[in-house]
Amino acid sequence: MSMINRMKLPFYITLTMLTLWSAQVQADRVITVGVAPHGGYVILGGSVIPLKEVTLAAQMPGRIVSIAGEEGDEFKAGSTLVKINDDDLQAKKVAAEAALVSAQNALQNAQVQYNRELWNPRVYNPRPMAGMGFPSMFDGFFNKFNDDGFLNSGNKSIERHADLVTQGTQVAAARARITEAESALREINAKLRDTIAVAPFDGIIMKKMVEIGDTVQPGQPLIIFAYSKFLRIRAEVPARLMPGLKKGMVVPARLDVGNTQVNARVAQISPVADSTQHTVTVKFDLPEGVPGGPGMYAEVMIPDVSSPTRALPVVPMSAIHKKGSLPSVEVLDEENKPQMRLIRIGDVIDENNVTILSGLKPGERILIRDRNNKIK
Repeated sequence: MSMINRMKLPFYITLTMLTLWSAQVQADRVITVGVAPHGGYVILGGSVIPLKEVTLAAQMPGRIVSIAGEEGDEFKAGSTLVKINDDDLQAKKVAAEAALVSAQNALQNAQVQYNRELWNPRVYNPRPMAGMGFPSMFDGFFNKFNDDGFLNSGNKSIERHADLVTQGTQVAAARARITEAESALREINAKLRDTIAVAPFDGIIMKKMVEIGDTVQPGQPLIIFAYSKFLRIRAEVPARLMPGLKKGMVVPARLDVGNTQVNARVAQISPVADSTQHTVTVKFDLPEGVPGGPGMYAEVMIPDVSSPTRALPVVPMSAIHKKGSLPSVEVLDEENKPQMRLIRIGDVIDENNVTILSGLKPGERILIRDRNNKIK
């Protein structure tokens, strides 16, 4: 090969590579980044919380005798999580049951006495006394006549009525004692139920605050139990930003785990603002299956309707590459060479286009790869 041919070879190779690259760009598409009017946003920090969370506290004083599991263990609704010693209450329950049986026997006896007085009055059938019974006989003989010598039938009717009232009073008193015994037994059963902490719903133990053998008092926290299959973000939103939030609307959010970007839905807005911080507690529902768990840091983007409208870059979704944890696009530099650049995605305008919060400027050119010409 001559010297001239050897000098032309590098130029030929370079020209061939440019020709091939130009053909590749022509196979793909180059577009200019457009703009869309967009209001301002304020980024607020918050914490991830479970959908439901309760703190189970002791209702009775005593010693902890059992704990169902450790932190992170799952339990179904109605499962016994913590149990307090109830030996004293069990003894009182036995005594209350015995008192109830005694009251029931007393009622049965009082009813029998009442029925006997009703069908076999004592005034008309005096009971003989032990021995000869002469005093009783004379009293019964003279009581049959009044002061005028006539038969004294009115007094017997009054005596019979008085005897029936007496027996009826004893029946009523026996029934009252049964009611009292049943009430005492229900009270003891209620206290026995308070010696156990029951799972109010399906969930997991988030935190244990006691151990077996600890002595607790009423009101002392035992465990924190939560339903964490679905997560939320809780943020304190300044009151001035509340006009831009409505229940059900979707806002961009970022989770600290893996720098994950998701959309969060406004689930709950507190009706009262904090009088000290002048903020409103707002909870945002997260999609199912997001990484991380309760307690991690998160950010939400809250629309600021009071800020002037600004123009944000808009790109097609097909131009965004989602390899790795952050989205990116290929931007053409001054030499028409594609360079990967990380971006931050904003709101979805329609089914094909999204706004870009950072990483791009309006007027820049980006490359949209053909599906058959993917980045390696």
